[in-house]
Parts: sequence; structure tokens; C-alpha cells
Amino acid sequence: MKNEKKVLDKKLLIPFILVTSLFFAWGFANDITNPMVKAFSKIFKMSVTEGALIQLAFYGGYFAMAFPAAIFIRKFSYKSGILMGLGLYAFGALMFIPAAKIGLYLPFLIAYFILTCGLSFLETTANPYILSMGDPQTATRRLNLSQSFNPMGSLLGMFCAMTFIQARLNPLDTAGRAQLSDAEFEAVKAADLNVVIGPYVAVGLAVLALFLIILFKKMPKNGEESSQDSAIAVVKRIFKIQKYREGVIAQFFYVGVQIMCWTFIIQYGTRIFINNGMEELTAEVTSQRYNIVAMAIFCCSRFICTFLLKYIKAGKLLMWLAVAGGLFVCGVIGFQDIKGLYCLVAVSACMSLMFPTIYGIALGGLGEDAKFGAAGLIMAILGGSVLPPLQASIIDKGTIAGIPAVNVSFILPLFCFVIVAVFGYRTYKVFNKQNQL
Repeated sequence: MKNEKKVLDKKLLIPFILVTSLFFAWGFANDITNPMVKAFSKIFKMSVTEGALIQLAFYGGYFAMAFPAAIFIRKFSYKSGILMGLGLYAFGALMFIPAAKIGLYLPFLIAYFILTCGLSFLETTANPYILSMGDPQTATRRLNLSQSFNPMGSLLGMFCAMTFIQARLNPLDTAGRAQLSDAEFEAVKAADLNVVIGPYVAVGLAVLALFLIILFKKMPKNGEESSQDSAIAVVKRIFKIQKYREGVIAQFFYVGVQIMCWTFIIQYGTRIFINNGMEELTAEVTSQRYNIVAMAIFCCSRFICTFLLKYIKAGKLLMWLAVAGGLFVCGVIGFQDIKGLYCLVAVSACMSLMFPTIYGIALGGLGEDAKFGAAGLIMAILGGSVLPPLQASIIDKGTIAGIPAVNVSFILPLFCFVIVAVFGYRTYKVFNKQNQL
């Protein structure tokens, strides 16, 4: 035990806490947004597929800004990247005010896109920054520790969505809204949009406060040495590394499965509760409570998995959890009652380890190329943009071969877990033997 490497040096504690707070901040943004797919679908009388365009805009911002963020950080510093990210985050959140005044769907999509351009800066910066704050041998554990605070932000985001948005929207269900006159519908829509913007404005102001704290705090310059090679040369170099390439693919499918399971738990639960006699709004709020339970399980599991990484190789634990997640998804598909919802909640325990562990495995050994390596992994968050609309298009079919389409749609998350399990297997069976991890 005397030779055990420290996860963090005491002199880096305050900077570590400040950067870790960013994980909380983007967790909040992610999970106050997932329930908005259902909310905006109702507010604007849209299909689930059209509502899922929020996810396209949200995770499209991650994709679009990842490499520009890496170039920016390379030219300036990790601190500059954090400040740019916080600035865009706050600006996008505060754009909800004019979007609500305009009363159209498109301005909200633009606001989400700008907000997540900021999140892309933060994730491209914060993940490798945390990895650099100490011994490389404890980097994955250190990142898992920081990432443990991400689901806490997610929990708060879900709570705010349920308490300050969903519960305060007009109780008229989708069918009731369709029967309103144009003037009546516009009045209901305007009132609902004013409900939606409150939490986003509050978080925008909080993010501005964090911006000022970090602006005036001296931050360490760990890992800020940059290669003199061109950005294109660095990208070509890192994509020649098999472990990194497969890590980007695994991350794409992991983020896809995470967003699908957390976004469509509301649709899944709502169908079950309506069949049991609940009204639509009550069923939605009840489903969101299950979503919060899922996130609480995810949060607790993250700390447990961080501890287990001291004793179990990262790739092996990743594979085991992906297999377990796939088995639970089989229950989600097969059951058509509350047992399926229980299985969907349990999936979150399996997902908790995955993002930071895939991230740490893929970036292991990249050294000064980690900034661009991080950008590729953040671009893989595009999986959260591409896959949910595909699942939504299945859900919109209603039933398939006599089975609720929402159940059938979880074939996509099952496939994603298979991809992650294969990457975990190859990590400890292949890459370990090649001394790449």
C-alpha cells in the first residue's frame, strides 16, 4: 500500500474542485434537456421524431465544436478553453428568453446548439485537464472521480425539469391541445414557454458566476506542452492507433445508448401508466420520477465502480457491465408492464462506468496529442444526436407486429451495448497484451 500512486496531489485540490464543478454543470444541462423532447413535442403539437430534433441540435453542437475547441486550447490554454466554454454555455441558456418571446421552435434549437458548443469546449478541455493532474497510472481513476459529480448535476437537472417545468406546464394533454382554437393554443403555448425558460435563465446566471471565479483563479498548466506538428498531422497520427479508433467508435455508441435510455424512459413509462388508467400529464411526471431514480442509481454506481477500478482492470469491468446492460435491455424489450420499466431503470447502474473509462482507455499514452484525442472522443458524442431520432422514428409507428413500438425501439440500445462489450473485451485481451494501456 505504501507504493500506491496518489490519485491527486493536495496542491492541486482547489483547481481540481473547480474543474470538477464543470462536470456537474454539463450534467445539469444534459439532463434538464432530455425531458424537453416530450415537453416541446406537446407544446408545439409535434411528433416524437420532431421533438427529438432537440437532441440533434444539442449533440450536434458537441460534434461541431470539438476540434475547433482543441485548436483553441492548443493555441491558448486549458483555462482559456474553460472560459470560452462557460461563456457560450451562459449565452445559449440566456437565449431562451428571446426564443420564448418569438414563440417558435427553431430559436430554441439554435439556443441549444450554442449552449452545447460551450459544453463541447468544456468537455474537450476538462477531461484531458483532469487526466493531466497527477500520475498517468491513476489518470482513469481520477477522471472517474471527477465524472462521479456529473450524475449529481444530472439529478438536479432532472429534478428541475420535473418540478419547475413538467409539473407547471398546462395540464392539457396532446389530444386536448389539438382541439383548441388557434388563439387558445397560442395562449397556452406562450404560458408553457415562459415556464420552460425559468431554469435555463437561472443556470445561465450561475454559469456566469463560475466564469468569474475561474477567470480570477490561477490554474495549473499541466499537460499544456504542444507538439509543433500541424493539427492535421496530429489527427492522422492518433487515428493510426487502433485502441483510439475503437475507443471513438465505442464512445459513439455508448453516448447513444445513454441518451436513448434516459430520453425515452418517459415515453416507455407513460405508455405503461396510461394503460393502468393514469392521465397523460400524471403519467409523464411519474415516469420522470423513475428517471430520477435511474440517475440516482447511476450516481451511486459511479462511485462504486471508481472504487472497483483499484482491483479490476478497466476493460474487463467495462465488458461485464456492458453485458449486464444488454441483458437488462432484453427485459425492457420483452416485458410490456412495470417489470420492463424496472429493467430500464437498472440499465443506469451498468452505464455509470462507461463514458470516463472508454475516455481514459482511448487517451492512454497519447501524451501531448491528448487535446486532439479528446476532441475526437467528444465528437463521438454525436451518437447522442444520431441515434435518439432513429429510436423516435420507431416509437412513432405505434405498434410493430403487435408489440408496442416503444419496446421494439430498444433493439438499438441493445446493439450499442454489444459494441461497448466488444471494446471492453478487446481492451483487456488485446490492447493490454500490446502494452497500449
